[in-house]
Amino acid sequence: MATDALEAVDLVKTYPAGRKKPRLRALDGLTFSVPEGVVLGLLGPNGAGKSTTVKILTTLSRADSGTARVVGYDVNRSQEQVRRSIGYVPQKSSSDPLATGVENLVLSGRIYGLSRSLAVRRASELLERFELTAVGDRPVKTYSGGMQRKLDVALGLVHRPRVLFLDEPTTGLDPEARAELWNEVGRLSGDEGLTVLLTTHYLEEADWLADQLAIVDHGKVVAEGTPEALKAELRGDSVHVELVSPDTDGLVHRLLSDLPGVGEIVVEGNVLRARVDHGATAVPAVLGALEDKAVPVTAVTVSRPSLDDVYLRYTGRSFRSVEGEAA
Repeated sequence: MATDALEAVDLVKTYPAGRKKPRLRALDGLTFSVPEGVVLGLLGPNGAGKSTTVKILTTLSRADSGTARVVGYDVNRSQEQVRRSIGYVPQKSSSDPLATGVENLVLSGRIYGLSRSLAVRRASELLERFELTAVGDRPVKTYSGGMQRKLDVALGLVHRPRVLFLDEPTTGLDPEARAELWNEVGRLSGDEGLTVLLTTHYLEEADWLADQLAIVDHGKVVAEGTPEALKAELRGDSVHVELVSPDTDGLVHRLLSDLPGVGEIVVEGNVLRARVDHGATAVPAVLGALEDKAVPVTAVTVSRPSLDDVYLRYTGRSFRSVEGEAA
């Protein structure tokens, strides 16, 4: 029977209170598994527990309870085997800015036990793969943000790992550099069968890259599946209404609750979201109900289900609003 590349069962991690921070339960029974050759997206806002999960799976931290395995190795009992089986690309660049791209890659290869000749050859292969050959002899501090992130991913691949961890890999990149990195990650999984665990708070990134999604909220996986399957669970359309004023007394929520075919109503400030059976017929009814009670509206849109709608269903909050609070 094939072994899952990654497995986490009932992980719990609590950080003690500090001078200015309360006690934090970062993971609260988090559970998921990842088959080999799959890109798993851990999707959740900042503070959901994604980075803590990665730290445990990469042996950088220990869970208070629960178990975790990487390509069959227990992360607590077989740390050396786990570390040799994985590549890790942290949120912040891990390269030496004063060294060249070649020097960074060769050093990484030597640390993993490659001979100098093999390390030099592997560095050349990776620079070519990531289209960095022309800048390989330049100090990393002269690289653009996109080039630096490509080099970071290359550093995680020097020793040919079976699993690659990408922790918020495209934060701060411009759209073009982000798209280039997405394409390369897709090729790594598709061409080489590499298992990838991607943490992200970008909905578009998760939708584009992930074969499988695990939506994390307050340290738990609240939904799992392919992006398309998760969106397909939400039948009908999504209605998004922008109000002139916040719904402070709950009037808008009560008005829409009485309308047939309208459900999953969430009002956050002056933004109303709801699921409807048929957008074309529901919108006039929604606007009519609001107009009857003199509730002014600035805009209304209808769309097919998105990952934001999926998050809304399973957590009762809009992903974008939670991201705003975290920021």
